[in-house]
Amino acid sequence: MKLYNTQTRRNEEIKGKKLRMYVCGPTVYDRAHIGNLRAYINTDILKKTFIYLGFEVKHVMNITDIEDKIIKKSQETGKDYQEITRKFEKLFWEDVAKLNIDKPNISPHATDPEVIKKMTSIIETLLDKGFAYIAEDKSIYFSVSKFNEYGKLSHLKKDGIKVVARCTVDEYDKENPQDFALWKAAKEGEPAWDGPKNIKGRPGWHIECSAMSLMNLGPTIDIHAGGVDNIFPHHENEIAQSEAFTGKQFVRSWFHGEHLLVEGRKMSKSLGNLYTLDEMVKKFKVEPLALRVLCLQSHYRDKLNFTEKSINDAQKTLDNLRNFIARIAQNSGKSSTNKIDDYLKLAKTNFTTNLSSDLNTPEALATIFKLITKINRLGNISESDAKKILSFMKDIDTILDLGLEFGEFDNDTKKIFKEYIQAKESKNFTKSDEMRKKLDKLGWVTEDSKNGSKLRKK
Repeated sequence: MKLYNTQTRRNEEIKGKKLRMYVCGPTVYDRAHIGNLRAYINTDILKKTFIYLGFEVKHVMNITDIEDKIIKKSQETGKDYQEITRKFEKLFWEDVAKLNIDKPNISPHATDPEVIKKMTSIIETLLDKGFAYIAEDKSIYFSVSKFNEYGKLSHLKKDGIKVVARCTVDEYDKENPQDFALWKAAKEGEPAWDGPKNIKGRPGWHIECSAMSLMNLGPTIDIHAGGVDNIFPHHENEIAQSEAFTGKQFVRSWFHGEHLLVEGRKMSKSLGNLYTLDEMVKKFKVEPLALRVLCLQSHYRDKLNFTEKSINDAQKTLDNLRNFIARIAQNSGKSSTNKIDDYLKLAKTNFTTNLSSDLNTPEALATIFKLITKINRLGNISESDAKKILSFMKDIDTILDLGLEFGEFDNDTKKIFKEYIQAKESKNFTKSDEMRKKLDKLGWVTEDSKNGSKLRKK
């Protein structure tokens, strides 16, 4: 498996069979939008590809439940910060389930007592080593100039790096080095904990991820994933504080997914083009899994342009996959063909090769549709060949995870369909029409051709 490493800017072989993967999780101050969810679909497909290829993956994803945006929302609404974070975390996990995204092995919270304790220990060590300092207001900052390799992820110019400011907020736009807050001294009306050097306050955003990664995955991890907006300053700062603390390489391979655009523009509330998953489903009349298909159709390092047409086409793609499986499940031809074995062998090779080459999901998906076209040209294949095809489709759906159903029809559907075929064969069109309507109510459409009758999902 080769992946593009943001730090080295080249595709690199993933080494070892037991992987430690950390994914930057949500800041639960609001409902996740479809751009946020694209990042988690990308990492879910990555994880499932690793497993498909024989890797073991220990997957940790944090829940950021204390941060600047959460404090702001609490102050604006007059609600306790925990009331806000619990509500939006619950909604996040609901969205994750609708998209068939597997939960991580561990999902620690920034406010967990053991996490606060770990952050305190890290910060005190950074103070002792001279990488951090206490400001006048008792907040604690990381001194960027003390870490010689600062900028190696975002590729800032290393010659003469000059700190332009001390930054009190967690996020800033320009790629300028800033001394960033590790611990923010307590302010009236804000939640606070006992922290480093007995200073009461709350953690900065960057130290939260370092602490949760270090305590659950150790000093060096194999994969760190997130969106491109995390590269600077968040991930750059994570490297600095983690490596200053341990003296070891923090991450071997950085995996970053690109933005999702809407009609070619960045999502924002002011433009009215920011959609939650539920809003997408309601407005465009598609299933949640249509978003997963859309993400599979675009390479994770390319910007994805979400449009009404693209999401409706993704829904049609999902329907076509389901209908293909339903048709194959009904094949009962007498003769087998060695073409099926050749088709499946080539499809599996190409599917695996594309995924192993920097997670090229568009080409992997194209491989499947080339296979479907070839199989459809064969007409009514044998039952044994149909079983081979269904086994292959079930195998690849462990990665695609599109909720494809491979079970037989329920007894009512089978009974009515059998009566439909008998009525057609005896030219009892009144009866066949009656059976067709019953099947329609059960969610099935009849398709008749010279090769016989089949059902497909509505």
